Amino acid sequence: MTDTRQRLLDATAEVLRTEGITALSARTVAARAEVNQALVFYHFGTVPELIQAATRAAVDESVVFYRDQFAQIGSLSELLEVGRELHDRERETGNITVMAQLLAGARQDLLLAEAGRYAMARWCEQLEAVVRRLMTGSPLEQVVDPAGLAQMMSAVFVGLDLYDGVDPVGSRAALDAVERLVVLVDVVDDLGPVASRALRSRLRKASATR
Repeated sequence: MTDTRQRLLDATAEVLRTEGITALSARTVAARAEVNQALVFYHFGTVPELIQAATRAAVDESVVFYRDQFAQIGSLSELLEVGRELHDRERETGNITVMAQLLAGARQDLLLAEAGRYAMARWCEQLEAVVRRLMTGSPLEQVVDPAGLAQMMSAVFVGLDLYDGVDPVGSRAALDAVERLVVLVDVVDDLGPVASRALRSRLRKASATR
């Protein structure tokens, strides 16, 4: 990647974090990157394509940063703890603000909507792998859909991230409630073999009637 292209990507992310999507234009990005405005169109074609590239780069960087930690997670409680750390880091780096700006523009621009779906898909891919591994051998294995649960967890964390900017106390309370549910799942996983078989049987019956 050329230095100019990277500077434009970095400048775009910075404008999104500090000024918002309504203030983002080829002119503002070029000024922040200290390059000629024409280079925006040379490297990216359009401003929405530039935003898409910048947000993809940001999420790719975050996913790579957490990949090793996801691989070492051994319980849902540990997953939640990593989620808390991720939440704090994404807020500090400004990536939460970028996601909020991306979602704000997604209704009017298909490229921005595509960028939002890409970000969610990257995180869901990581979460699904963890959930699938943790559910193997669990009494809940036959009733939990790892892909669906990963989607739900991603949506919850994105929602909490955005809610955090409005009501940090309420956001933390919601995250604490999620933690209590995770503790319940961990208790289920710690059941003895007899109780586990009984729970599996009840879950199969309940699932069959749905």
